[in-house]
Amino acid sequence: MPDNERNNRPHFIFQNNGETERFVSPTTGGGGSDTPPRDRQAHGNALLHKLQQLTPALEDAVARQHQAGIDEGVGLQIEFESFPDVELAFESLAREASGIELRNVRQDGNKTFATVFVPDGKLHFFEKRITAYLDQSKDKKSGPAHSKLLNAISEIRAATLQALWTDTPDAMPTADDEQLWWEVWLPTRGDRQAVISQFRQMAAGLSFRLAPGELYFPERSVLLIHGSVGQMKRSMLTLNSIAELRRAKETAEFFDSISPGEQPEWFDDLIARLTVPTESNDVPYICLLDTGVNNGHPLLRHVVEDADQHSVEPDWGIDDSDGHGTGMAGIAALGNLVDVLSTQHPISIAHRLESVKLIPQDGYNGGDAQHHGYLTAEAVGRPAVTAPHRKRVFSMAITAKDNRDRGRPSAWSAALDRLAYDADEQGEAPRLFVISAGNIKDPNAWMEYPDSNSSDAIHDPGQAWNVLTVGAMTHLVSITEPDTEHYAPIAEEGGLSPFSTTSQTWQPYWPLKPDVVFEGGNAARDGLGAAWMTSLSLLTTHAHTNDRLFTSANATSAASALCARMAAQLMASYPELWPETIRGLIVHSAQWTDAMKRMFLPVRGVPSKAQMTQLVRHCGFGEPDLERALWSADNSLTLICEESLRPFKREGGKEPKLRDMNLHRLPWPLDELEALGETPVEMRVTLSYFIEPNPSARGVASRYRYESHGLRFDVKRPLESEDDFRARINVAARDDEERLPGNDNDPSWVIGKKSRHKGSLHSDIWKGSAADLASRGAIAVYPSVGWWKTRPALERYDQRVRYSLIVSISAPGVDIDLYTPVANQIGVSVVIE
Repeated sequence: MPDNERNNRPHFIFQNNGETERFVSPTTGGGGSDTPPRDRQAHGNALLHKLQQLTPALEDAVARQHQAGIDEGVGLQIEFESFPDVELAFESLAREASGIELRNVRQDGNKTFATVFVPDGKLHFFEKRITAYLDQSKDKKSGPAHSKLLNAISEIRAATLQALWTDTPDAMPTADDEQLWWEVWLPTRGDRQAVISQFRQMAAGLSFRLAPGELYFPERSVLLIHGSVGQMKRSMLTLNSIAELRRAKETAEFFDSISPGEQPEWFDDLIARLTVPTESNDVPYICLLDTGVNNGHPLLRHVVEDADQHSVEPDWGIDDSDGHGTGMAGIAALGNLVDVLSTQHPISIAHRLESVKLIPQDGYNGGDAQHHGYLTAEAVGRPAVTAPHRKRVFSMAITAKDNRDRGRPSAWSAALDRLAYDADEQGEAPRLFVISAGNIKDPNAWMEYPDSNSSDAIHDPGQAWNVLTVGAMTHLVSITEPDTEHYAPIAEEGGLSPFSTTSQTWQPYWPLKPDVVFEGGNAARDGLGAAWMTSLSLLTTHAHTNDRLFTSANATSAASALCARMAAQLMASYPELWPETIRGLIVHSAQWTDAMKRMFLPVRGVPSKAQMTQLVRHCGFGEPDLERALWSADNSLTLICEESLRPFKREGGKEPKLRDMNLHRLPWPLDELEALGETPVEMRVTLSYFIEPNPSARGVASRYRYESHGLRFDVKRPLESEDDFRARINVAARDDEERLPGNDNDPSWVIGKKSRHKGSLHSDIWKGSAADLASRGAIAVYPSVGWWKTRPALERYDQRVRYSLIVSISAPGVDIDLYTPVANQIGVSVVIE
């Protein structure tokens, strides 16, 4: 099989462009050498006087704690303030052996503030340091004893509410009567549960409303309470037990609970800060295939024009009586509205929306999947009539109610694959589809989490090969509704959402789905059952504006709308990228959270490839990140190549044969990698392309197979010449065609060749040493068998196919510039060809 060699010149290198900043914090705690000297006697005596003035406050605090029945961990929190533009050696303020604990450090302007807990009887620790500072006989070569610490301190005082505030200054409440949810960070000294129980009792005594559940970290426990600033200030006893205070992130419940009369004020403020692009063929559009959109909503009227609303059947109208489509529109436009309503910053979006009503007024009732495939094809064609030249991503959160297909292509999923590929006689361009995976709706099933996720399969048409199938994960764990003290979130932060379906029960030859997961909300449970809650959901636009403007959304519908939004953002930033590349970038930017790994991978040891495949079949390739998709940090590098090849050829009326292999030489920064030696590095490869479907129930690996062709990738190994590499690829292609079990499996790949080459999107991560990676300087893309080859009578064997190859390398935790050497070598910034 001959190869078409490339000039190792990728189409894009994503620059840092200043997005990743490096800085040295002014509060490093090291006690810099530039601390200016002070008048020893005047400064030392002033500090000693300030410290001695704290004795009555300490005695009072200790007495109050004893009266409250607190015998352990009694003391007072003290705040230290630095001089302007002076580095405070705050680590020297703590002495853990004596129980003196550094509670928090914050920067306000050019000053550093440190809050320290001082136990009863330990104030002398600081008195001794100041006394030694004043005593010339204890001077060091560098000057007075403890001068680096003490010369930086301007004030010492009892800590107040402000001393505990470590959130952004603009989030700090000002009025005593302001009610808010507080994020309380408690220290974990001694018995963690005893500290939490003690605080909860004190908070209840002050009439705070307590949210159920806590988050645990090595040195902190975090819980939520609701009350006023005045309540928080009322008890020094309560403040004394807190390490940090922050404003809890507002939940959808907060905004959804606002009275309908007040909701327009929030939207008026948002719209005043909002910038939306005007209609243009250069602006990407998200086309929602749903229940319609009511663009009379004050937000949506800015992003959805009347002319951009369509319906599959004219008799259905274009309005949204169900509300689902309007809810998806709000998320597709601005994401979770909690985020934009909780800030005062300007908001700018670079895309617009279209709507095609795919479901009639009486709702979706399942029915014939072939019929819905036809309707979907009709829906895709509607906006192309009025605006044929727009760049679009189609978003559909409508699925069948059952999951009986279990990965097997249906008429509906095959229709989507065809619409995505769409290389027909009219020469239409490929299309990008984002499809929800389908939901687990039974609260009884949520109680079986995560086993219910494993057993409930992705719904039709989520098994389509060419689409981005989106599952749901969640970061929402704060329950803020009243009278919910006995409820706890089902999924931990970062975990798979209880609503998300998976491909765990599919036959192993079907694609790995979902492809990615986005925020889809959480559910809650107590001892009796499970429940959906607004505070564990996303906030979006309500369809019926006469009733209210806010509503909530969740599950894989909301997740798919977020994914479509990310696709539109990428299309706006890089309008020339192919749909295959946008899909690949979203997957390539995804990472598994620690919670996902804990759910499906062993605690110790290296996970097997079967366990990694199980993780992908539940969580896809993880949660994508827009910044990772757009930019390369200094210690990482992302290359993109958009190319094509002819997979098959036919000569002399004989059976078609394999034709092309593309060999891409990788322009690795060899000097930098070799200098790192045995330092662990990672290489990620993602290959994205579209197949032409040929559905039939005639065997998944027979000559009647579903896919027109397949593509595979492999990387040159150390000590392997290019000729040997070509020979190995030819053997692999032959074994794949003849369905022979291959023994070519590099253990350094996380998923491995056996599992990653399913469907039409393949992604894998190689882990090894920098020196090893330096010698892996070429990657091959080659075809595998499909019906174009095995069904020559259909005369599709001479087609050219496109693909997007995305390769990144990173050196996690290593301060080295991998980007610049390659950018200089290739001589490109962002645009090539």
